[in-house]
Amino acid sequence: MTLNNLQFQSKYLSLDSEFYNITQMEPLEEPYLISFNPYAAKLIDLDANTVDNPKFIELLNGTYIPKGVKPFSMCYAGHQFSHYASRLGDGRAHNLGSINGWHLQTKGSGETLYSRTADGRAALPSSIREYLMSEAMHHIGIPTTRALGIIGSKTKLLRNNIETAAIVMRMSPSWVRFGTFEYFSYFKEYDKLKSLTDYVITESYPHLEKEEDRYFKFFTEVLERTASLIAAWQGIGFCHGVMNTDNMSITGLTIDYGPYAMLDDFDYGFVCNATDKAGRYAYGEQPNISYWNLTKLSKALTPIIDKERMQKKLDDYGAFIYPNAYINVMRKKLGLVLTLEEDKQLITNLVGALQDAYVDYTLFFRTLSRYDGERMPLFELAMNPIPFDSWLNLYDARLKKETLSQQKRQDMMLKTNPKYILKNYMLEKAIFLARQGNFTMVETLLHIATHPFDELPEFKHFAGDTPEEYKNLTLSCSS
Repeated sequence: MTLNNLQFQSKYLSLDSEFYNITQMEPLEEPYLISFNPYAAKLIDLDANTVDNPKFIELLNGTYIPKGVKPFSMCYAGHQFSHYASRLGDGRAHNLGSINGWHLQTKGSGETLYSRTADGRAALPSSIREYLMSEAMHHIGIPTTRALGIIGSKTKLLRNNIETAAIVMRMSPSWVRFGTFEYFSYFKEYDKLKSLTDYVITESYPHLEKEEDRYFKFFTEVLERTASLIAAWQGIGFCHGVMNTDNMSITGLTIDYGPYAMLDDFDYGFVCNATDKAGRYAYGEQPNISYWNLTKLSKALTPIIDKERMQKKLDDYGAFIYPNAYINVMRKKLGLVLTLEEDKQLITNLVGALQDAYVDYTLFFRTLSRYDGERMPLFELAMNPIPFDSWLNLYDARLKKETLSQQKRQDMMLKTNPKYILKNYMLEKAIFLARQGNFTMVETLLHIATHPFDELPEFKHFAGDTPEEYKNLTLSCSS
């Protein structure tokens, strides 16, 4: 498929006009291509040669609007740092419609009805981070939005410093959020709440369409997908940074990459968002916040789903749905295929050992993936290796109960624990060069992001411990 014959669908526009606003995109000055993502292009059958077509820049910049497309921004509400905002919406994003079930959206493409006092733009640094990280998360195996491409420009922005503006074309099976449901429930527009639920079920949970009690089953599946997502985040060491209800996907995807981070040295209390002074969205708090956010979704759905039944499911979420999802993620990281009751304590002890050891989280698990009983390679990673000694005694005893051979266990772990993740210091280097018009590091990190489990000897310097001066960098929402 070429740019000339893209065929978009916009079923969201069949909903009441309060759900969205038709909004014109505002082009950037002197736009230029930073990167085109061929992996995402395959999802919509877009020809890889599109990278050489000047019209691709025009598509992202809003100066080429495919036939039949009416750019629109979506309306929603949300709890931001626990405080309810009754009307938020896409303040700097324009939706073009969907192709092959993927909704294409430009982020940073100008003011909308929902911009409030903001300029509707996205700065180059945050755009590069989102573009690269969404692809990295996918290839690690974590549900996420994707990104088709990114353009830069000469348009100036005032953020923490003077920045230039960029636009990312994002892709997602759905852009509906917990906060979309909150909006219509808050204003007691229950018919529209029901219409929204029907729309989401048809689009994202079609197996429930003809089910009796489909609304309750829908809530149950949202809860289960959310548990799986947060467990995957915790397992890989991903900190979202802004887990507001308007940043929670109704389909269990990682969306809205703002001040995120991958853990450097393991720290259960690490806060990646520099503006989160209370640590509400700390790495270790993400499971609790996901429960809190689901309670707000349940409250929004109370007009169409029995409150007590939802509360029972929420109780189950905290008691075993999320804990089991997390334990399953960690079992796989540890190369365990049998399900034993003792695994919970093994994993709990591991988290404590990691906290005390001062050790790079990713490097620890990659090294553990080759564990053959020799402990020194693991001890050498940590500033304080003593906690690992007692934990490895437990791990050795647990491995004796497994049926897998050592070689098969190692092979499984090497395909589970990535050698490469995109840490913030790497992204900062790519951003530094991009500000000078050099995008080679963006392409290098895109390549690494798409091969996280491969050895890639030419890039092995990116697989080591984070340099001390760059460990646990924090970012702001405007970074």
